[in-house]
Amino acid sequence: MNPLEGIKVLDLSRVLAGPWCTQLLADLGADVIKVERPGHGDDTRHWGPPWHGEGDHRVAAYFLSCNRGKRSAAIDFARLEGAALVRKLAEKADIVIENFKVGGLQKFGLDAESLRKANPRLVYASITGFGQDGPYADRAGYDYIIQGMGGLMSITGLPDGVPGGGPMRVGVAVVDLFTGLYTCAAILAALYRREKSGEGAYIDAALFDTQLAMLANQASNALVSGKDPPRQGNTHPNLVPYQPFAAADQPIIIAIGNERQFARLATICGHPEWAHDPRFASNEARVANRDEMVRLVSDAIAQRRAAEWLDQLESAGIPAGPINRISQALGDVQAQHRRMVRAIAGMPLVGSPVRLDGERADSDRPPPALGEHTDQILAALGIEEAEAARLREAGVIG
Repeated sequence: MNPLEGIKVLDLSRVLAGPWCTQLLADLGADVIKVERPGHGDDTRHWGPPWHGEGDHRVAAYFLSCNRGKRSAAIDFARLEGAALVRKLAEKADIVIENFKVGGLQKFGLDAESLRKANPRLVYASITGFGQDGPYADRAGYDYIIQGMGGLMSITGLPDGVPGGGPMRVGVAVVDLFTGLYTCAAILAALYRREKSGEGAYIDAALFDTQLAMLANQASNALVSGKDPPRQGNTHPNLVPYQPFAAADQPIIIAIGNERQFARLATICGHPEWAHDPRFASNEARVANRDEMVRLVSDAIAQRRAAEWLDQLESAGIPAGPINRISQALGDVQAQHRRMVRAIAGMPLVGSPVRLDGERADSDRPPPALGEHTDQILAALGIEEAEAARLREAGVIG
């Protein structure tokens, strides 16, 4: 099932936020043309090791993670003829996505105003660090910087004053990924509205805005209390017990979300009286007496091996799990059952998590080689082979 079949996407973005968005669109059936600089391509093609392939054909694993399902056209739109080719592609597109600095595409005639004048049905999405306006609009935006500026690092990591304490970035570029997902949602909404109005839309997406939005309950906590949430390591600001505990052989995570779960945990820990102790009988009381509650649960969990606890916790309906390495997570029986690891043309990839009517929305087109589809894409524009050869000789295409 390809719900976006027939939708044409012109992808002028690179690195992660934009490519993540367009990969999802490709998985949903859209025809995504990724325009890249001849001879170099998307920066992430070179962000190795590790590499897939060898010699001139090698590509960084990073690139593979976010470019499934696309066709690559190597076109230098800094050249007049190259910009003209991209404008022709935009005339036939439903969606354009770019992540250049504010105003960076205007000199090429590839800005939203120019392209939407020629194609009023076009949905044009710009992804920047700080948005199209405001005092920071001209700044470049990188996930790491935004995690710091947007407050995420202030609540990630161990508290000050303990070994290893201090702000910590998240282990994957979550702001880029969230921005890609928010942008995709906005694009789908704009396409739906276009079916009624006939008009496209301009989408202004910013990493900084996304970072503030994805603070979720932590931002709400700060707004309601007037206090900055502290860094708590692996504990939860609003729930206790909700953290890792060291079993006899390895740590496990226990996440108690309500009083019924806590009562069952108290029973299997051998202390049913905890559920009636005024210090622990409600989540609010457990938060107020966090240190004592955590000490008591820790003492109990340390008495047995992780596997024993996980079996008993699962039987009791208490959310719990191990702390896996990535290789363990990818090799887990659930991951295998859900076919979350796959290979396309010999490239090992993580599959799409989206399923529609029981079928996974997942493109079978492998991440493209640089310029792999240039001739095919130009031919669809009516560019003859001789003209394509001239453009290639001139360095306009690759």
